[in-house]
Amino acid sequence: MAHELRQPMARDDLLLERHEEFYAIDEALAELGRTTDGVRRPRRTGLLAFTGPAGLGKTALIAEVRAQAAAHGFTVLSGKGGEKEQAFAFHVVRQLVQPALAAMDEAERRAFLCGWYDIVAAALGLKAPEPARAPDPTGVRDGLDWVMTRLTVRNAPVVLLLDDMHWADVESLNWIASFAPRAENLPLLIVFAYRPDELPAEATTFRALMERHRNRPYALKPLTPSGVARIIREKVSEGAADVFCKECWMVTGGSPYEVVELAIRLGERQVAGMHDELPVVRELASAIRGRGLIERLQGLGAATVRFAWAAAVLGTPISPDLAATLAVINSEEAADAIGALRAARILADTPGQGGGLEFVHPLIASTIYRAIPTALRVAMHNFAAEAALATGFGPTAAAQHLLEVPCEGRPEVVECLRDAAREYLRAGAPEAARRVLSRALLEPPLPENRAAILHELACSTSLIDPRATVSHLRAALSEPGVDPDLRASIVHRLTQALAHTDQVAEAAALAADEARQATNPRIRLRMQADHFVWSALRIDEPDSPARSRRLARLAERLTGRGLEERYILGLRAWDAMMRGEPRQSVLSYAEDSLRGGLSWTDENWGFEVPVSVALVFMYCDQPRRAEELFAEGMAECEAKGWRGSHLAVGQTLLAYILYRRGCLTEAEALVREGLRTADRVEGAVPAQWFAIGILIQTLVALGRTANARELANSYHYGEVVPNAVIYPEPRTVYAELLLAEGRLSEAECLLSDVGDWLESRNWRNPAWCPWQLHLASALASTAPDRAVRLAREAVQRARHFGAASAIGQALHTEAEVTGGRAALDLYAEAVDHLERSPASYELARALVGYGAALYRNGQPQEAADRLYQGLEAAVHCGAEALADHAREELSAAGLRPLRHVQSDTLTAHERRVAEMTAQGHPAAVVAKQLRITEQGVKRLLSSVYRKIGTDNTGLATDLNTLSRL
Repeated sequence: MAHELRQPMARDDLLLERHEEFYAIDEALAELGRTTDGVRRPRRTGLLAFTGPAGLGKTALIAEVRAQAAAHGFTVLSGKGGEKEQAFAFHVVRQLVQPALAAMDEAERRAFLCGWYDIVAAALGLKAPEPARAPDPTGVRDGLDWVMTRLTVRNAPVVLLLDDMHWADVESLNWIASFAPRAENLPLLIVFAYRPDELPAEATTFRALMERHRNRPYALKPLTPSGVARIIREKVSEGAADVFCKECWMVTGGSPYEVVELAIRLGERQVAGMHDELPVVRELASAIRGRGLIERLQGLGAATVRFAWAAAVLGTPISPDLAATLAVINSEEAADAIGALRAARILADTPGQGGGLEFVHPLIASTIYRAIPTALRVAMHNFAAEAALATGFGPTAAAQHLLEVPCEGRPEVVECLRDAAREYLRAGAPEAARRVLSRALLEPPLPENRAAILHELACSTSLIDPRATVSHLRAALSEPGVDPDLRASIVHRLTQALAHTDQVAEAAALAADEARQATNPRIRLRMQADHFVWSALRIDEPDSPARSRRLARLAERLTGRGLEERYILGLRAWDAMMRGEPRQSVLSYAEDSLRGGLSWTDENWGFEVPVSVALVFMYCDQPRRAEELFAEGMAECEAKGWRGSHLAVGQTLLAYILYRRGCLTEAEALVREGLRTADRVEGAVPAQWFAIGILIQTLVALGRTANARELANSYHYGEVVPNAVIYPEPRTVYAELLLAEGRLSEAECLLSDVGDWLESRNWRNPAWCPWQLHLASALASTAPDRAVRLAREAVQRARHFGAASAIGQALHTEAEVTGGRAALDLYAEAVDHLERSPASYELARALVGYGAALYRNGQPQEAADRLYQGLEAAVHCGAEALADHAREELSAAGLRPLRHVQSDTLTAHERRVAEMTAQGHPAAVVAKQLRITEQGVKRLLSSVYRKIGTDNTGLATDLNTLSRL
């Protein structure tokens, strides 16, 4: 085949014996070329990877891909890891993207990045956004996905070349691992090269990507003896003896890099390749690496040695001017040094870097760096940090060097590291912020700054290691003389961290202690708000009624003037709703809390209260208002780059609002999106609990009980009860699943426990937790009297609360467990309330139940009307199991329901005409009620017949009413 005949260019003997790799490159580039011809074609892969130890030619293969991609006219973006740049967050990402952005002015860059500018600017090394904007890692990764996707589409086809990924920074590794699977659906090819045994421990996602991908990495092998002999005879002497060539193979181990370097040096010595020249082979081989390389470098002169040392300290890409400054040599000496190092094949120009330099091979850089005397190396790093700041490279570039400098208690070092941490947090790189702040604490800082630095360190770990956050904040609180405002912020974050690590009781106790000790009224009110938040979320709160009374008394005195007061009022609204106080009173508190605003992204307050206030409107039958608040809050999170657990909770609870409105299909799609978001975030356990419970409820309503069971089992839902209050209440949700599966006794035990718990807290609103209704359903066949009592009590509580949806749902359950003719009035009232509520799924359930009860009590005409209405409502909600139940009831009543597939094809008038005709209404009655002519009725029925593929007999079954037309 052609690829087997093609040989690498003479400059690249490093690529000898790489036929399999060449074939892979040819195929991948050919596939890529077909992605932009206007026809969608399947691709086998968008990834290509080459692995192996140092010196086997990975970088040469990357260069080959670059040359071939350029020959095809493809856009090439490239980046590489560096041994001294691993601590520099997004270093590799910047190499990929910055050249394209550098070609734009500031206005063009902002237009290109659109709404993502403030989220990804710091990560890309652009002008940083305002200090208050600190996106989370998920938001930054999403933004980088968008940027790379747009760059790809704009410059298609694109080849991403990523070399030395074992030395890539963790942030770049994590991003590329999450983005890489998209390559197959874009005009994009990503090519990796790395040493698999040297990947960092944190590269689990990247390692998993490589292991799972169907096109496994190509593991490079050393050259064979014949391959080495070919290079030696081409570069040194055509008549080189076999023993000479074999010696070259043995001393290099078949490493292409070392073979080529050795051949070059043997050629310079003009050896003939005979047996007596074997000592020369060993001598020159030792000069390629290790001590021999250093001796060769030293022979180039002191100024050249210092320049090489400076280059090794700075890392790639090497700025010649900065290296000269660090080496303390003038520009003329620097030019001479660069020339000598180029000639010695130690340095080379960096491709596409506009005057930058790099080492010919990473092995050379590592060897030279380790050869620098320790004291001098430290001094050079210290000087490099100062130079980075002086030349405008910024605190993160300086911090990279300060991490290599011993601790000496210098305040200026501490401040530089703190500045670097702030930049890293604005870049969405909390792990990098943690590294530099941990180093700042070791410096150490001045005693009066220690608490603030511990607080900053805790902020950096809050998203990646909540338990470490708790430890840092406890240490900060133990520092003497902490400023009151700083202490309040520390306590708030500590209560959050404790709650998020399932220590809610301790969070509530800490806030209460701080409230008692606070002398500033504003801080005291803030601590009281935190205490009420975490107490309400404690599943084991010892005296919930007492806490509710204290909260009520406090709220009565507040007007919502400041944020502290608004949070208290919001908590009061939530607590009043949970207790089942009258709906209008609950809504009044909720509206008062919103006057002046409740931010979802205020880092010093959290978003628990704003979310709770929004949900109050949902429970009070104002879902549209709740949706507006969620839309505003989620937009606020997304604008700030908070696309992790905050967004997951927002998506999930917005889905819950849709579920309660009866928009089941839309709810399922959104809650699955929320669960996917939560699954991407390490430690987003509360968000997962919300999402799983709501998805189970939605699947049960959709009639997909088996799917709900599979989901519950996969997340062990129902096996573990969290220490925090979750909504919908997990045990009640699990009981719903058990009821749907017919496991009534298990559901009964679980719901009885839930009831005891909620009664002890005086949380008696069935709108929040309908445990009594589910328990009544579980007991209906075994203890009917108790079932009726439970349902009636739930009805009373719902009436006291006053939400029509809660009253209607409770009345529906009472009707079900009551049975007989006595249930008909209850069904009628339930339907009446639900028709005035936003709960369309509950209305569909009640209509179907009412219709079935009417038929069983000898009222077939009324039954048909309700069953058809219930069927239409169930189909509209997507509740297929309920729709099937309605069809069964219609069949039992001797009526033929319209098939489900017909529903979406009929207009509202056509559906109504078909239903009324099938129910036996004469054409004149249908025409009068719908305010059309009888001829219009005929035309509509003809249209129905055409659409549903049936005739009048099929439509009306035994009701021979169509003859009247």
